[in-house]
Amino acid sequence: MPRAAIAPVHGCRIACLLLTLVCLNAASPATAQSPTRLEPITPIPAMPAQDPRRLVLGERLFSDPRLSHDNTHSCSSCHDIRTNGASANAHDLTPEGQPLALNTPTVFNASLNFRLNWEGNFRSLEEHAKQTLRNPAIMASSADEVVSKLRADPDMVRQFRDAYGREPDVAGLLDAIATYERSLVTPGSRFDRWLVGEAAAITPEELSGYQLFKSLGCISCHQGVNVGGNLFQRHGIFHPLGSAEPVLVRVPSLRNVATTPPYFHDGSAPTLSEAVRAMGIAQLDRVLTDQQIAAIVAFLDTLTGTYRSEAVQPVTDTPRAATALP
Repeated sequence: MPRAAIAPVHGCRIACLLLTLVCLNAASPATAQSPTRLEPITPIPAMPAQDPRRLVLGERLFSDPRLSHDNTHSCSSCHDIRTNGASANAHDLTPEGQPLALNTPTVFNASLNFRLNWEGNFRSLEEHAKQTLRNPAIMASSADEVVSKLRADPDMVRQFRDAYGREPDVAGLLDAIATYERSLVTPGSRFDRWLVGEAAAITPEELSGYQLFKSLGCISCHQGVNVGGNLFQRHGIFHPLGSAEPVLVRVPSLRNVATTPPYFHDGSAPTLSEAVRAMGIAQLDRVLTDQQIAAIVAFLDTLTGTYRSEAVQPVTDTPRAATALP
C-alpha cells in the first residue's frame, strides 16, 4: 500500500485513542490529585517500640483512681481513650466540683507536641505527670503518695517488678504513665493516606478546603506532624477570642479536631464551624463565607485518625467529672 495511504490511517488511530482517553476521564469519578511536592503537614510516623510490660502497667495506672488524693478519679476520668481522648465538657471539674480554668485538651498525640498544656509550661510527659499529681485542682496528691499506695498492693508490686525489676517508685511510676501516653497516637487519617499518595483518600471538595486552609494562612500555625502543637501564639490578634487569659497559648493540634468539641482554651465554641468562623475573625481579620467555612471543616474532617484500628469518635455519652492531662 502506498505510504500516502498509511498516514491517514495512523492519524485516525491517534485521534481515536485521544478521544477514548478523554471519554474515560470524563466517565471516571472525580478524585483529589495526589500531593506533587512536600506539604507543610506530615503523616504521623510509626510508633517507636515500647516495652510491653511498661506499656500495660502505664495503661493500668492511667485508669487507677489511687492517683488522686481521695481515690475518686483517674486520668481517664477526663481523658476518655474509648472516644476522643478528652471529654465533652467546656470545663472539667476539680475534686471539689469547681470548673477548671481551661478546657481539657485531648491526650491523643500529646507526645507529638513540643510543649504540654495550653500554657505550654511542661516539656516532658514525665514532668507533666509529676506536676499533675501535685496540682490541688486536679489530683491533689503527689508521686510519693501514689507510690505508697501502690506498694501496699501485692499485685501492683509484682507488675512493677516485672516491668522495672523493682517495687513501685517515683521514677517507675512517671515512666510507665509517660510510656503509655506515648502510645496514644492516632495514625491512618484519610489526610495522612492522601499525603503518602492515596489520591482517592480525600475528595476534591476536601482538597479545596485544604488549599483554602493554606491560602488563608491557617497553615502558618497549624502545620507539621501534629498540624499544630509546635509553637506559641497570641490569641485574639485582631479581635477577642474567648477568655483573655492566658494571653499566649501553645497552638493546639488539629488532629482529630472534628471529634473534640467544644473548642478553644476556654471551650467557648460549641461546634467546629463556629470555631473556624471565630478564628477567621480573631486571628485573620477576615469574615469567612459559609462556603469557605464548610470547605475548611470538610478538610478538618479528614484529620481524624485511628486508635487500635478504630476511628477516633466524639463523646456521645454523659461526660464524667474530671482531671486534666496534656
